[in-house]
Amino acid sequence: MGSNLGSAGLMLVNTLVNIYLFVLMLRFLLQFSQADYYNPLSQGIVKATQPVVAPVQKILRPLGRIDIATLFVGFLLKIIVITAIFQLAGFGMPPLQGLLLAGIAGVLNAILKIYFFALIIMIILSWVAPQASHPGALLVMQIVEPIMAPVRRVIPPLGMIDLSPIVVFIAINLLDSVVVGSLARAAGLPGALVGF
Repeated sequence: MGSNLGSAGLMLVNTLVNIYLFVLMLRFLLQFSQADYYNPLSQGIVKATQPVVAPVQKILRPLGRIDIATLFVGFLLKIIVITAIFQLAGFGMPPLQGLLLAGIAGVLNAILKIYFFALIIMIILSWVAPQASHPGALLVMQIVEPIMAPVRRVIPPLGMIDLSPIVVFIAINLLDSVVVGSLARAAGLPGALVGF
């Protein structure tokens, strides 16, 4: 009974950290897509992540639209949690190479999940409320646009039908299964710890 309770607690901690990692990577994508900083949702995301990102930003400055500090904090957070879970579960220290690969896989997985869910929301909004001016709808459109624009240039809409989301969904799934999956398998750690 105590063992089950302990593993449930560890999985709860892992889930909460994955949610915070999701918010961190959302902050990264907001800067990458140059989304409206004054959007109330953007402000909330920045405030929720500022305490952990601001000290690192003093050392790791952004490179254009790429916020290296936020990526590094997400990577470090994932590594710390995997190490803590291993220690608390009594497995000792995970292998360093596996830990580093799991950290990279966790960050990439969070970014791809954000794009996946943002695309689904964008598609639903395009059917239900194509001219939506809600801050959340605007933010989703701004996040997705940098990955949609290049695909739209290659595959223009066919009348009322836009096939570019299908191509982007396929690309996201390929990246997730091939790149992130390969990193997670190479790490040799349980998939639940990496973010699957």
